[in-house]
Amino acid sequence: MNVQVGAVGSGHKYVVVGSNSFSGSDFIDLLLENPKNKIIGISRSPEKAPVFLPYKRMDTKQFCFAQIDLNQDMPQLLDLLDLEQPDYVVNFAALLEPGYSWKNPEQWFYTNAVSLVRLTDHLKTADYLKRYVHISTPEVYGSCQGYITEDAPLNPSTPYAVSKAAGDLFLFTLVKSFKFPMVMIRATNVYGAYQQLYRIIPRTVMYLKLGRKIELHGGGAAIKSYIHIRDVSRGELTALQKGKNGAIYHLSPDESISIRELVRMICKRMNYVFQDVTIDVAERVGQDAAYTIDSSRARQELGWIPQISLQRGVDEVIEWVEQHWDDIRHRPLEYEHWF
Repeated sequence: MNVQVGAVGSGHKYVVVGSNSFSGSDFIDLLLENPKNKIIGISRSPEKAPVFLPYKRMDTKQFCFAQIDLNQDMPQLLDLLDLEQPDYVVNFAALLEPGYSWKNPEQWFYTNAVSLVRLTDHLKTADYLKRYVHISTPEVYGSCQGYITEDAPLNPSTPYAVSKAAGDLFLFTLVKSFKFPMVMIRATNVYGAYQQLYRIIPRTVMYLKLGRKIELHGGGAAIKSYIHIRDVSRGELTALQKGKNGAIYHLSPDESISIRELVRMICKRMNYVFQDVTIDVAERVGQDAAYTIDSSRARQELGWIPQISLQRGVDEVIEWVEQHWDDIRHRPLEYEHWF
C-alpha cells in the first residue's frame, strides 16, 4: 500500500537519531528549509564544530539538540520520544567503518543491532508515529556482481555489515507482525562538503594540500558508486513521504568508479600529477571488490533522480576545504572511534 504521509509544504515534528553524522546533519539541513518543521537531533556525542554541521549556517529555533547515548541512555530516549510524540523518527545512528569493526565486533553489534531492537520494539506500538525511516547500507549484500536490486540475498563480509543486516531483519519482523510503519534506505557511498575528513574525497583533497602521499589500498581497484549527500537526503525525505510500508529503497548514481580513477580525477581538478602523489598498498581485510546497486525502484515509485554530478560534487568539496582551510587543516585525518 502506498501511503502519502505528509505534504512537502506542511510542517511536522521529526526526531533525527544520529544527528551528528554526516548524513543525519544534512537531512536536518534539508528539513529546515520548511520553516514549519520542528526537529530534535539526538546523538551520543556533543554537537560537532559548525564546519562539519551544515545546519549551523542558520540560527533557528526550529531545531534543538539532545545528547543521548543509545547504548547507555535508552530509557531517557524513549521517555523523550513519548513526551515529544514526533510524527517521524529517522535513524542514522550506527557504528560505521567496516575495517575497524573487526577489532571489537561486539560493540558494533550492540549499537547496530541490540540498541536498534530496544528502540524499535518500543516504537512498534507508539500511536503517534506516522513513519520510521531506517538508514541501512548496501554492505549487507557483500561484493556485488552487476547492479543488484532490493531483493538480493544478504551476504555481509564484515562484522559491521553483519550487525546492520541483523538489525534490518528485525525491522522486517516488526513490519510483518505489527505493521510497523517503516521504510528502509540503502544508499551507496555518500560524499559532499561537511563530510568527515578521513573519508576518501575530503581526505584526498586534504592530503594533496598538505603534501602527503595518498595510499591506494589494493591499488585503488575497488569499484564504488559515489552519490552526493543532498541527493540522498532528498531521496530519504521522499521515501518518508511516499514510500510503501516495509519497502527498501536503493539510492545510487548512474555510474560507478574505481577508487584509483576517483583519486586521479581529484588530482586533475586540483592540478596535481597522479603518479607523483599516490602509492599502492595492500588491500584492507574484508574489502568488497564491487559495490553497485540498482535504484530503479526509487526512481519509478518515488520519482527520485540524482541531480548532482560527481564532478560538480567534488568541486564543492574542494571549495569547502579551501574556504575553511584555517579551521580544518590541523584536524585529524584518520578515523577516531568515540565511546
